[in-house]
Amino acid sequence: MQSIVTFGEVMGRLAPDGFLKFRQSLPGALNLTFGGAEANVAMSLAYLGAPARFVTALPKHAIGDACVALLRGLGVDTRSIVRTGKGRLGLYFFENGANQRPSNVIYDRDGSAIGVTPAADYDWAGAFDGAGWFHTTGITPAISRPAAESALAAVREAKARGLTVSCDLNFRKKLWLWEPGVKPRDLAERTMRGILPFVDLVIANEEDAAEVLGIHAAGTDVDAGKLSVAHYPDVARALVKQFPNVSRVAITLRESVSATHNNWGGMLYEAATDAAVFAPQRGGAYAPYEIRDIVDRVGGGDAFGAGLIFALNTPELAAAQNAIAFAVAASCLAHSIVGDLNYSSRSEVEALMKGSGSGRVQR
Repeated sequence: MQSIVTFGEVMGRLAPDGFLKFRQSLPGALNLTFGGAEANVAMSLAYLGAPARFVTALPKHAIGDACVALLRGLGVDTRSIVRTGKGRLGLYFFENGANQRPSNVIYDRDGSAIGVTPAADYDWAGAFDGAGWFHTTGITPAISRPAAESALAAVREAKARGLTVSCDLNFRKKLWLWEPGVKPRDLAERTMRGILPFVDLVIANEEDAAEVLGIHAAGTDVDAGKLSVAHYPDVARALVKQFPNVSRVAITLRESVSATHNNWGGMLYEAATDAAVFAPQRGGAYAPYEIRDIVDRVGGGDAFGAGLIFALNTPELAAAQNAIAFAVAASCLAHSIVGDLNYSSRSEVEALMKGSGSGRVQR
């Protein structure tokens, strides 16, 4: 397997213990861990056993060193990380929801190192040396104009070098504030329409295509937790019609019954055959995982992306049905793990794929 490169921001994540609200825990202690969409994908890929390389910009100080040490400790190649004296470590504060109370994220990312580092400061040639796949998301260009320019430069260089490019649309309505007078949704659509012509695999959740590209799934009410799953192949077809370079579209299908009870599955559409497959399956029909006691859902989509990229680069898993089943199983397990990173091994993911989902103690 050739190296898989990801590019984006890695942040400090600050969260109260368990399900405490900020007002309960502050003043007081918060737990600091590291995470960020593309970093999560790189770390999950490495944990699954893939050669993963991460590109970002981090400040030159001890906390930046600790972040790099975490990545290296998990087997991620960090040689293409730009260490800079400009900017700061981006942060986000996370309050874990429960039952009918939703989770809450507060971003503190203005002036972060990746947000002020120009595209020319990255060694794209070195980053893509020996690589076969490049992955980024719609979160990175949402941070700032320089970050958006860097994301565009990265996908252009990756395609010029013959890499397969994947992009998770990942719309974040609390970001996309870097052009005054332009609504976040409008800025996201304009920017992502410049990036998607260089993308082979588009990954999205159940509402990203609607939020970013105006492509809606008929009969779906995401806020009410009701998805018309049968209409998502039409979403994929509409996306491919607008971007004929896209060969695959993967969509996570989350039905939110409550903050701690979700039904979870996914779809993979292949343009060459105009066919969509769904997972998980029971009796030959789509039957989502019922996740009734979510521990932490942040990073679930990143675990899906990592699982899918890993499977598509692994010959025995690369067939569409196997690939989507592996991706959904990997991301299902991520909901049981505190923090952004999916500490699930390939063997654990494959066990769930084969039906071992009872949670029995392994002795």
